[in-house]
Amino acid sequence: MSPKANSHPPRGDFALNTRLMRITVMAAVIGAISTVAARVLLDLIRFFTNLFFFQTFSLADRSPATHTLGAWVIVVPVIGGLIVGLVARYGSDKIRGHGIPEAIEAILFGKSKMSPKVALLKPLSSGIVIGSGGPFGAEGPIIMTGGAIGSLIAQHFHLTAAERKALLVAGATAGMTAVFGTPVAAVLLAVELLLFELRPRSLLPVAVACAVAGFARPLLMDPGPLFPLQTAVPGPLAMLSCVIAGVLCGALSASLSLSLYKVEDWFGKLPVHWMWWPAIGGLAVGIGGWLQPRALGVGYDVIGDLLHNHLALGVVIALLAVKAVIWVISLGSGTSGGVLAPLLMMGAGLGVVLSHVLPGNDPMLWPLVCMAATLGGVMRAPLTATIFAFGLTHDSNALLPLLTTSAVAYGFTVLTMRRSILTEKIARRGYHIYREYGIDPLERHSVEEVMTREVRSIDAAMPVAQALFDYFGEGQAHRAFPVLRNGAVIGVADRAMLAAHGTRDPIATVGDACADAPLYFALPGENCRAVATRLARHRLERLPVVKDAQSLALAGIVARSDLIKPSLAHFDEEEKRERMRGLPWQST
Repeated sequence: MSPKANSHPPRGDFALNTRLMRITVMAAVIGAISTVAARVLLDLIRFFTNLFFFQTFSLADRSPATHTLGAWVIVVPVIGGLIVGLVARYGSDKIRGHGIPEAIEAILFGKSKMSPKVALLKPLSSGIVIGSGGPFGAEGPIIMTGGAIGSLIAQHFHLTAAERKALLVAGATAGMTAVFGTPVAAVLLAVELLLFELRPRSLLPVAVACAVAGFARPLLMDPGPLFPLQTAVPGPLAMLSCVIAGVLCGALSASLSLSLYKVEDWFGKLPVHWMWWPAIGGLAVGIGGWLQPRALGVGYDVIGDLLHNHLALGVVIALLAVKAVIWVISLGSGTSGGVLAPLLMMGAGLGVVLSHVLPGNDPMLWPLVCMAATLGGVMRAPLTATIFAFGLTHDSNALLPLLTTSAVAYGFTVLTMRRSILTEKIARRGYHIYREYGIDPLERHSVEEVMTREVRSIDAAMPVAQALFDYFGEGQAHRAFPVLRNGAVIGVADRAMLAAHGTRDPIATVGDACADAPLYFALPGENCRAVATRLARHRLERLPVVKDAQSLALAGIVARSDLIKPSLAHFDEEEKRERMRGLPWQST
């Protein structure tokens, strides 16, 4: 911090960011563009569905299950997988996968930078895969595409990596809002999965982008909930059933996640280039689609039938088994597609099965809560799953069962699995992700709480030789000392600085030695995180603390060793166990 800087503003609830409104306006524009991109993606899926299964050029919304290809349907996903393999190899391999892990990796390890190729090839490849029968949803691809749009726009401006992250996530969640009509769930997805922080600088742009997408969605797509539903008010017995359902959904979530990466390992051992893997996965999809045609494609119509209990139990079990197998094999092959819609279908299928045995409420409740709980367990995002299911159905009566079941499934996977389906792929690339949020102890404490107030300083007029003898001799107490001229800090002197200057100029003063060195200081109201960053950036051991940036009057000194003091308070909160004594009913 230079002497020309203003005094640090008073501390408030949040960090001050004067660029917040500019970033928010940009996020609003990105939200509108991502909504258009979502419509383009859905049209691509419909176009390729009609092309592959009905040999027509049309954007009509038709289910691949109504095809008349017979056994030739087995070939269709193979062709789609082959095309996408070629696109991935000769276009960009970033289009492989379901999108969310790739977005997380770009945020955490790529400074939120994405390429134009991803923005163009991801929706195209996903349209081909899903349109040729791939058992995926549109949400993963649009999260990747919207994120790429936000990142590309951000890269054209002079922004920090944190600001690019906010715009990347704004584009990703706006796209999800446009596809599903669930703006609140999209914001929660950002908080639980993508932002890795909860600050106004990122939350406000994301919320505004989702709001813009939510208001713009009826202009381009059908308004209203995707799966309107109304269940009865749950009774007390439903809580026990929710716990049972949550455990089973957690088990399903864990088994799906583990199976996926087992299959991915199996593909990795094949003696062929990964370009051919999507075609091999497509063969499994084709066989599964021949046996169960409704397992092909996005399957929103199937999810609606499951939620309303329109399918017989035997049909549901067969459909659930085929969908799970072809989804795991196809996604494990490295093709392009989303995970939300398949998880919704498989979770709803489990709910239909449980609705025949679980007591306590409307049978239509269980497909809904199991759908959300499976999603929450796989992604380890229970709040997103709860509000997402509510946004899809607008069933307010189901909110409490949704929260209970999703929380239990989330707890099950947290206790039984080290990583989720989203983070395992990133971990296999050598990056570990820690998904717990907490306030940094250094950000909770200010410099004035940890600094040393009694400071020994050097007068600027003192000769260098005398300073070396008095301050850096046998009785040296510190590595460096602040230098004052007329009560104002002009620098910090250490042995190396003074010795070097004294060699060049034997009659030099300490003030002369400090003249060419930049002045860095801290203010009492700054948080310790900002000061720790300054010390690390400039490779300093300590900083003088001044009362304000105008007078530069010395108030104290803060060293690296002082910055461990907040960690001691954190240790007391997290590790120190105490039994409270002296409670009123314990007094004698």
